[in-house]
Amino acid sequence: MALVDRLNRATRRVPAWPLYLLGALPPVWLIWAGFAGQLGVDPVKEMEHQMGEWGLWLLIAGLAITPLQRFVGLRLVKYRRAIGLLAFFYILLHLLIWLVLDVQIPSQIVADILKRPYITIGMAAFVLLLPLALTSNNWSIRRMGSGWRKLHKLVYPAVLLGAVHFVMLVKGFQIEPLLYLAAIVALLALRLRRPRRQRAPLPGE
Repeated sequence: MALVDRLNRATRRVPAWPLYLLGALPPVWLIWAGFAGQLGVDPVKEMEHQMGEWGLWLLIAGLAITPLQRFVGLRLVKYRRAIGLLAFFYILLHLLIWLVLDVQIPSQIVADILKRPYITIGMAAFVLLLPLALTSNNWSIRRMGSGWRKLHKLVYPAVLLGAVHFVMLVKGFQIEPLLYLAAIVALLALRLRRPRRQRAPLPGE
């Protein structure tokens, strides 16, 4: 397709590093808005929610890269590492806001993780993402070889757990987290390889 070809030619000229600079802007704006009183009556909860949701958006964007290349021909693989690291950065901020600005009491933090299923699931997703962020560098890729790809498949259960965390977190029935979960399931399904058709046996075989 002509449009996809033009986009591929354009992305070949655009490096991945500006994404890190752009990705640093939303948290800075969010912190400024919180101090400026623009985040409503509970700015800590709003910052916590926004950072988690933005992190989920980026995880979904990272999942979409392979299906886009396979089915549309749009090549965005060189941006996947930056998108993944930014997703982890946002989710880490989401966690830190909850730990430092929201709950604050260590005993209460431990109790919430153990007793509230949505927090348990969210922490499990973060733990799965942690080794992926730590090994998202060229040195780890060279050292780990084929094991690096196997390790980074942990992103699939991590993003599913993140979506379930969001579904359980919201109060009442809300369509938005369900749409995120549906999008993730669909993107994971698109990554499945179709089995090759076996050749029909010839007469006499």
